[in-house]
Amino acid sequence: MNTDPRLHRIIAAQPYPLLFATISGAHLYGFPSPDSDFDLRGAHVLPLGNVVGLEVRDETLQDSCVIEGLEMDIVSHDVRKFFGLLLKKNGYVLEQLYSPLIVHTTPEHAELQEITRGCITRHHSHHYFGFAETQWKLFLKESPRRVKPLLYVYRVLLTGIHLMRTSDQRKPPCSTIRRKSGRLGEDGRRK
Repeated sequence: MNTDPRLHRIIAAQPYPLLFATISGAHLYGFPSPDSDFDLRGAHVLPLGNVVGLEVRDETLQDSCVIEGLEMDIVSHDVRKFFGLLLKKNGYVLEQLYSPLIVHTTPEHAELQEITRGCITRHHSHHYFGFAETQWKLFLKESPRRVKPLLYVYRVLLTGIHLMRTSDQRKPPCSTIRRKSGRLGEDGRRK
């Protein structure tokens, strides 16, 4: 993927070494709007002094800001927390781990992808059903109703169905559909 060089500079400025950083959200699923921010997700490695002790610091780093003209929503979890979320059947972290829109990767990222293929079970469906239900309720509360929340419901259900049928998160179903329709290139950008 040809990524904007500004994203690489943003990654380099993170306070802890990253295991990986990927793009999630609307860009991943092929329906960003002109005002969509970049959802940058990753896992970082804390120094031993931050992990050992009674209080873990910087377990989750989160920032919403504009950096070099890019509107960013950055979230990174310490690997210990990230692994715990993987073991709790959290589809959110699977999507981050397997996003084909990779900004930064390491050999450990590839190894983790291999390991987690054996962790995908039917219990992941609960994550997708729960998230879809929440998004549906939010959609019903809106007046007037907007399309974007409905797309979230659609995306979540398609992703859950895709995962349950294939046990594969590497190609998100919405971006695959958009690519086949000729509206999205292999790099995830509009043609």
